[in-house]
Amino acid sequence: MPDQALSGPPLRVLVADDNPVVRAGLSALLSAHPDIEVVAEASNGEEAKALAGEHRPDVVLLDVRMPGTDGLTALPELVRLTTVMMLTYSREPKVVAEALRRGASGYLVHGEFTVPELITAVRDVRRGRLTVSSSLSVSYEPNGNPSHLQSVVAQSSKAWPTRVTGLPRRTVNRLDFGLSSREVEVMDLIAAGMNNRQIAATCFISEKTVKNHINRIFAKLHSATRSEAIAHWLGTAREGWSR
Repeated sequence: MPDQALSGPPLRVLVADDNPVVRAGLSALLSAHPDIEVVAEASNGEEAKALAGEHRPDVVLLDVRMPGTDGLTALPELVRLTTVMMLTYSREPKVVAEALRRGASGYLVHGEFTVPELITAVRDVRRGRLTVSSSLSVSYEPNGNPSHLQSVVAQSSKAWPTRVTGLPRRTVNRLDFGLSSREVEVMDLIAAGMNNRQIAATCFISEKTVKNHINRIFAKLHSATRSEAIAHWLGTAREGWSR
């Protein structure tokens, strides 16, 4: 069944992530839907709070780890202004629990959702439906009351679409794209925002070797730029990505 778009004016979204390539990719994907408008982008929690106060978005997509004011620190103030969904690489149970305790209406992990799932999640949190990636579990006990939080996460997970073949999305990506172990490592570093020199230093290889890996990665991911490759790798690329 296709997603049902919201009626009325476009759903206004603010994207907060310290990686400019991730911000650009998410903004492009969201803006491709006529009922969604990206009104602002922020690189840290302080910017997110200022821009949320200025633009009054319907939903903020918020990364956890950002320089300066991080997502968890900015969250309490943001939820007083609008609905917030965490969209991040961080999947530690304590971080998930703390984000939900501080008022996040959803928590998605990069690489564990498709474009339709992301769009549905954005619309759902605006409607007041808690959305959490099905792979997440919470063992942290905030305020001495774990039962309520765990039951909310469990109920949310039941409604979330089953992942392909039951494998973590990263495993599925590797199988689908045919990347080698080294190419997976390089692609993860690209998605983390590293340049070729930083990747070479991290992997103890030459920059020329990094470039060779990237050329092969781009071919396998059918991408011409870092932005396209990251969007595909995060599991949020749409068919027929326009260059």
